[in-house]
Amino acid sequence: MLTKYFLIIFLCFMTLGNWASSQNKLDGSALWFTHSETNNEGQFACPSFIYMPQISPTFAIINKELKNGFDKLYNKEVKQISELNSNVLCVGTSNQKDLSVYFKNEELIALGNDGYIIRTVAGNNTIIIANTDLGALYGTYHYLRFLQTNNIAKSNFDIVEIPSYQRRILNHWDNLDGTVERGYAGHSLWQWEELPEKISPRYAEYAKANASIGINGTVLNNVNAKPDILKPEYLEKVKVLANTFRPYGIKVYLSINFSSPSALGGLENSDPLKEEVQNWWKEKANEIYSLIPDFGGFLVKANSEGLPGPQDFGRTHADGANMLADALKPHGGIVMWRAFVYNSNGNDRAKQAYDEFKPLDGKFRKNVILQVKNGPVDFQPREPLSPLFGTMQHTTLMPELQITQEYLGFSDHLVYLGTLFKEFLNSDTYAKGRNSTISRLTDGSIYNDSIKAIAGVANIGLDSNWCGHHFAQANWYAFGRLAWNHQLSARKIAMEWLMQTFSHDPDFLNQMSCVMMESREVAVNYMTPLGLHHLMGWNHHHGPEPWCEISGARPDWLPTYYHKADSIGIGFNRSSSGSNAVSQYAEPLLSVYNDPALCPEELLLWFHHLPWDYELNNGRDLWTELCFRYNAGVEQVEYFQYVWNSLQSKVDKNRFNDVQNKLAIQLKEAIWWRDACLLYFQTFSHKAIPSKLDQPKNKLEDLKKLKFSMTHHN
Repeated sequence: MLTKYFLIIFLCFMTLGNWASSQNKLDGSALWFTHSETNNEGQFACPSFIYMPQISPTFAIINKELKNGFDKLYNKEVKQISELNSNVLCVGTSNQKDLSVYFKNEELIALGNDGYIIRTVAGNNTIIIANTDLGALYGTYHYLRFLQTNNIAKSNFDIVEIPSYQRRILNHWDNLDGTVERGYAGHSLWQWEELPEKISPRYAEYAKANASIGINGTVLNNVNAKPDILKPEYLEKVKVLANTFRPYGIKVYLSINFSSPSALGGLENSDPLKEEVQNWWKEKANEIYSLIPDFGGFLVKANSEGLPGPQDFGRTHADGANMLADALKPHGGIVMWRAFVYNSNGNDRAKQAYDEFKPLDGKFRKNVILQVKNGPVDFQPREPLSPLFGTMQHTTLMPELQITQEYLGFSDHLVYLGTLFKEFLNSDTYAKGRNSTISRLTDGSIYNDSIKAIAGVANIGLDSNWCGHHFAQANWYAFGRLAWNHQLSARKIAMEWLMQTFSHDPDFLNQMSCVMMESREVAVNYMTPLGLHHLMGWNHHHGPEPWCEISGARPDWLPTYYHKADSIGIGFNRSSSGSNAVSQYAEPLLSVYNDPALCPEELLLWFHHLPWDYELNNGRDLWTELCFRYNAGVEQVEYFQYVWNSLQSKVDKNRFNDVQNKLAIQLKEAIWWRDACLLYFQTFSHKAIPSKLDQPKNKLEDLKKLKFSMTHHN
């Protein structure tokens, strides 16, 4: 078995080398491994030798990464030695006694499976130590990142890292036909038609990128799953991917279709309480684990947006999840059951997940984890936290964040999501009093959950730069870094990414980190300010269409359901006098959200329908403030263009031109958003746009005729 893994690693290295040699231009294909540089003081941190006596496929990767890293950072070959000397970088596990002797037993135990220590000891030797090969790999990537992104006058390390979450998982919404739902970076990375015979070199590069930021799991296929993924021929393909990812610590998971027993097994139906259905899933689990012993488990979207589920048979979500959990339990697998549910029963969509899952609290198996989107609707540019966080005190929950920019300009808009992720993770639910933040609720600090996990919907495709926009790579990077350590600041992560991807130039770093930090708020301003939401175009979710009406469509799929603009005012009344969604939050959030005078202005129209002349804190009426916010969003994109253009001499030509072109699109579409929303809402407010602001460049009747095509995004 070990020989087979070494062969896989060797082949991956060979194909990676051949692929990398063809990628000489700076096209983004190298991700955050593009730019390798330290400051002058950093030269003193380079060791003279590497001591790494242990052998495994993962240690082979560590050896390669260190040698390549030192070559790029210091233009120096650092040789491996077989015994300790001075000024040596030592890498090993706690089983290596000549290394573990420098550490206390309790601090090694505390590291768990993935944590590591980087410490300088006697003889000016620096040791990277962990309990597992994978922990040593994570430590190695952090060591190289630290050398590149910190000022180091000498080798004097004392770093202890233990991940915030055990399972740090990417969700790919990739279809078996090669398309990617809500994907804006080309076709799927997975070449199903070529597998298992042909292994793309990008698979190992993908695994390396994830391991470097601590991601240790990937769901390969769309939550809107087809049963075919569980067919034997596809499982053989999945096995090849799992083998490629394994030395990098990446477990594979699969999204499953709940009707698979009937669709694939020929059973009468897929009722989870039927013994024959339960046995089918047990046999399928046995089949999967015989091929992939470290398979992670299933992700399930059920009874949501038309997909089958246990409710089709009068059963509950808990019945369905527990059946799958029982099938996976003997193998150590988990079920991630999505809480993204809503129907057209007339109730406020923002309340429905809570209403459906709260009564099931405590009824799920221990290896079931509810996967809950950050907000109560659907990855809007800004949402309040989902009220499920904190209220499900006897059920394990994991956050689901969206890395792909479904509602934030696709891969055309520069929108750094590190700030959104941090805003969510730092949000206080008050479920157990002050400081009951999302991060502490889900990392085991408050509830001693056996599974601690977080998921991000990937933005990755076959485009040369992986993500469609060079700066969209930062969102993949930010998710991984926060999944590893949710205490990191969004700015620190942005600076790390910029230094590893573009430049160490102080002016470039200062200006572009500011652009990144402001970019999400800028997008909110020109799209959905003051708590507005779901104003985007029908189906494709791109561009503004607040007037959208589709014959026969469900009301909760249309923007008018959410903004409720009329001659009196605008906004969704979720206060106690409206849908009473505020009642799902703990105090003091309930009282704060319920009172427009106390409600944060960035969520004002999420929770309240207010008159056009409602006075805000700055003295402006609501209509005027909307005008200023939309206009500010456009002006800020213009400023982003100015900043980027001023940095032309500090950026390679290819990526400079790519980003410049994207910013031009972003400005055009920001104007589109501003004009469409203000002109449409003006038909209700009957108020003038302040003369001091830029006036619309378009006419409403012309904007309504625009039809967005997805062609250039697929």
